[in-house]
Formats: sequence, structure tokens, C-alpha cells
Amino acid sequence: MKTTDYTTSIIVAKDATHALACIQNFRGWWSEEIAGDTDVPGSTFFYHYKDVHLCRIRLEELVANQRVVYRVLENEFSFTRDKTEWVNSRLIFELVPTADGTRITFTHEGLTPQDECYNVCNEAWTSYIHGSLKALIETGQGRPNAKEGGLNAELVKKWGLPEK
Repeated sequence: MKTTDYTTSIIVAKDATHALACIQNFRGWWSEEIAGDTDVPGSTFFYHYKDVHLCRIRLEELVANQRVVYRVLENEFSFTRDKTEWVNSRLIFELVPTADGTRITFTHEGLTPQDECYNVCNEAWTSYIHGSLKALIETGQGRPNAKEGGLNAELVKKWGLPEK
């Protein structure tokens, strides 16, 4: 069955143990604007970028060195008619060893082209996964949003989203 959920893959030159630790370090590759634990099963964390995007996410499933799944519990976008797009969607990271390191497949289950935020979210996830997360895993230095800046500020400007 073909899915229309957003999916992308990268291969990193590190083992799955290292890659998983980096994936779970959302502050190291997504944003410094995160409160709460991102690596403890059952825990929740809160992310925000001004009033443009706010969400609460729970670590739902962890299979050591193979898979980690987060569920979006609450979400609010300032730039969509349906402010709750993403609610109950899942962020799934699957890790498979390769001859060159580890293949990481990221799927945002529930983020589809029918969603109003899809174009912005597609561009953002692609940049975070292929750029920031890959860099964090391979070099130890990601490119997360700094407090109130970074990629989110660029996307807000590019897409003409309202800043509050």
C-alpha cells in the first residue's frame, strides 16, 4: 500500500546507537526552544517558535537502535485555518544498519499533501533531517533553531506567515 505521509531517508556514517541518541536530542537538531525530556519513554516535551508553531509531543515507542516514535498530542499553527493540524500524527524514525553506517527513515505519519501546512512542513522537515540532524550525527554539531531564530525565522519570512 502506497502512503502519502511525508517520508525521507538519509544514510549517516555512524552506528545506530549513536544515531538514535542524536535523534532523541531534539535540542541539538530541531530547536533550542524545547522544554521537557525528549529521550525518556512516556515523557512529553513542548516546542514553540513564537506564536507561529507550538506543540506538545510524547515519546511513545522506543526499540533500541531500531525505531523511535513520537506522538503529537497538541499542536497549533498560526498560519493554517485548522490550527490543530498534526494533532495525533506521529514522528517515526526507523534505523537500519548499512555497510556505510545507518539508514534513517523519517516518516511524519499523518502529514500528507492534503494538509494546509504541507508545503511549509515538507520544506522544514527536509532541511532538518537532511541538514541539521545529519550534521549532528556525523559531526556532533547540528543546526537547530536558536532561541527565536534559525530555520523557522527564514520560513516565516519566505512563506509570508504571520509573526506574533
